[in-house]
Amino acid sequence: MIDDIIETKECHLKDPMDLFHSGQVVKICAPMVRYSKLAFRTLVRKYSCDLCYTPMIVAADFVRSAKARDSEFTTNKVGDHPLIVQFAAKEAQVLCDAARIVCPFADGVDLNCGCPQRWAMAEGYGACLINKPELVKDMVRHVRNQIDNPKFSVSIKIRIHEDLKRTVDLCQKAEAAGVSWITVHGRSIEERHQPVHYDAIKIIKESMSIPIVANGDIKTLKDAENVHHLTEADGVMVARGLLANPAMFAGYEETPFKCIQDWVDIALEHGTPFTCFHHHLMYMMERITSKQEKKVFNVLSSTSAVLDYLNEHYGV
Repeated sequence: MIDDIIETKECHLKDPMDLFHSGQVVKICAPMVRYSKLAFRTLVRKYSCDLCYTPMIVAADFVRSAKARDSEFTTNKVGDHPLIVQFAAKEAQVLCDAARIVCPFADGVDLNCGCPQRWAMAEGYGACLINKPELVKDMVRHVRNQIDNPKFSVSIKIRIHEDLKRTVDLCQKAEAAGVSWITVHGRSIEERHQPVHYDAIKIIKESMSIPIVANGDIKTLKDAENVHHLTEADGVMVARGLLANPAMFAGYEETPFKCIQDWVDIALEHGTPFTCFHHHLMYMMERITSKQEKKVFNVLSSTSAVLDYLNEHYGV
């Protein structure tokens, strides 16, 4: 739904690299399937989130189908910046074509080289790209060469190899091609819930001269500070921690009721589908509700029922 903004042809675009030059750790909302859409990005930006990503979009579908463009990418003229659009792609020109489409409305694109899901890897997307450094380099270089706006960022999000030398080589090749920054999820493709290798992120950071963003198991602002201290990364990217507490970057230990009220207001204003509206509330209220309350709240089946429940029990 880019139609909202096509009429004016003018967005309040920003240079995301300014954030990395600010001297502060950049606080980033991760690309999350179904969840990091416009309404949720609007919410976390109210609570000290510096930079937001869209959910991952398959570039080939996006380029080919107007319907895919309208359903997958929604933004607005003023508040949703800086914004990075994350694409799954395996061909340089397809990624360029997708980048060209979003360039007037976003501040950069990110190539997903980290998704370990079987379907993505079977299609040649996501984490399998960490084993194709020349292809990643080619894709970054193509976007760099074909997008005229020098402030438009081109980043990649990766997982690490068992042999870290291969990860450093991949990162250095991407840097040589002109990548703006690299987000490193500190686990290998095979690892799911094992501890994050923050030491590996630090080694990558020491090997590069571009910004590095640390990702993995950051659930509180204290975690973010600790990970910055351990890795010396320039930014921290958070997924589930922000789902559970969209106000975490503002220093709240658990979701404040004001944040829940903000979500209700924003979601209703954006016409957020009920399932998404409800799921976000389930995540946000996980830590602040009893088992009995969850049993009741989690099976509510309409927006009006949710609003009545919140009003009756929490005054929201």
